[in-house]
Amino acid sequence: MALLITDECINCDVCEPECPNDAISQGPEIYVIHPAKCTECVGHFDTPQCVEVCPVECIEVNPELVESKDQLRLKYQALMAAKPG
Repeated sequence: MALLITDECINCDVCEPECPNDAISQGPEIYVIHPAKCTECVGHFDTPQCVEVCPVECIEVNPELVESKDQLRLKYQALMAAKPG
């Protein structure tokens, strides 16, 4: 399941640097999570780090992009294999 940042985002800048997959970036109005890069931190941490640090709790599961833990682990492995160096 990719995560989604809702319009309750206050642009506090704390989530972006916490993402180990660089899936979070500044959108036109609020931060956005790129679904192809979001593994909910599977492979890196036990819990999504962006959710852990968000002061307004505006990050939730995207209901349109439901993935199992196994699918997230495969996505993580593909992202790591594609990393340079």
